[in-house]
Amino acid sequence: MKKHQKIYNILILSDSHSYTGEDYWDEIDAKVDEIWHAGDIGKPEVTDALKLRAPLRAVYGNIDGTEIRAEFPEYLFFEVEGLKVLMIHIAGRPGRYNAKSRKLIEEYNPDIFVCGHSHICLVEKVKKYNLLHINPGAIGKHGFHQFRTCILLTIVDSKPSKLKLIEFPR
Repeated sequence: MKKHQKIYNILILSDSHSYTGEDYWDEIDAKVDEIWHAGDIGKPEVTDALKLRAPLRAVYGNIDGTEIRAEFPEYLFFEVEGLKVLMIHIAGRPGRYNAKSRKLIEEYNPDIFVCGHSHICLVEKVKKYNLLHINPGAIGKHGFHQFRTCILLTIVDSKPSKLKLIEFPR
């Protein structure tokens, strides 16, 4: 007899830079249980639209003004499906995290660490901190990136199980 699996899907975005286009939804073939936005939202209309799709967790980024900063924190630590998650906009990359990110990682000991800012999609298992580093790249049209990217993370029975890269030309 096959055991019933608990499946939880999360759309991970960053660096919208006020772009509210939602063409990436056409590429998502599963119900999204939550959306995580790792900063540089740009304008409240972006998060207003996302909230209509699924519950949203977000942090502000360096381009975000007072209205976004009043609604969202600089970093978030939370648990979902038994996994500890830490999210911040500017972090650096594995092996070269900035001082604030290193301090937060050491304090919270997350299973998943989500950041943005670089506009470069990067997913890496970081052995030093025993965490999964996820930078979804940039979903907006502003910046130097050649492709717009986001990630669909599937958690099965409290374990990150599958990552789907969703990619579009600018």
